Amino acid sequence: MSSRISPTLKAISLAVVLSFGALAHAADPVTDIMQAANAPYRMALYKTNGKSQEEAQQALLQAQQAWNKLSTQVGAKPAAPYDRDPAFVASVAEVSKVYDQALLEVSAGQLGTAHNTLERVREVMADMRQRNHVVVFSDHMNAYHSQMEVIMIHGNETLAQPKGMLLLTAQAGALTYLAKQLEVQAPADLVKNAEFAGLLKAVNQSVSNLEAALLNQDLAAIKEATGKLKGPYSKLFAKFG
Repeated sequence: MSSRISPTLKAISLAVVLSFGALAHAADPVTDIMQAANAPYRMALYKTNGKSQEEAQQALLQAQQAWNKLSTQVGAKPAAPYDRDPAFVASVAEVSKVYDQALLEVSAGQLGTAHNTLERVREVMADMRQRNHVVVFSDHMNAYHSQMEVIMIHGNETLAQPKGMLLLTAQAGALTYLAKQLEVQAPADLVKNAEFAGLLKAVNQSVSNLEAALLNQDLAAIKEATGKLKGPYSKLFAKFG
């Protein structure tokens, strides 16, 4: 039997760790600066997924500027808990290189390529927090995103397998759980935010539509619902992720 862990199990395992681990919650200066840099990063990711080269470049420059601020303030000598992380400096440098590469790609009009390049920033920041036992709401958004991509990218491949409909139903169940975690783990200020509630409702509805299509064994509806998972998530991520 293979020892590899499936993407679905990895996403659920991460969510369980995030839910029950006795981990820190954005209560240190480095994480606070990282979270401040995360806001323009989200917008850069969102804009590079669009069609306006100018808007993508402006958003990307703002994200790069925010990360440069982090690099200047804490890049060489971070405060606890990151002060004992031997990979911290390298991670900060890696994000800077990603921004440089993405800017080159946007300048060349390659917005889709730049968007894929920028995904690495999300991964590096998540790794930095995980190594140092820090959890923020973005980590729950990332867990949902990972499982959503499993379904969107490999959904047709899964359906083509023996009992593929059942396999995809199980994966959709994992996505439902992770969507619920976005509500359960949201900080108090987001829970009270009407815009957040509306965007999260749209995410939940997109998952419900997929589950309904799977229960009805409607292949056309399944493919349509799968294709509509990304939009609601992207809007929630851009503003609150």
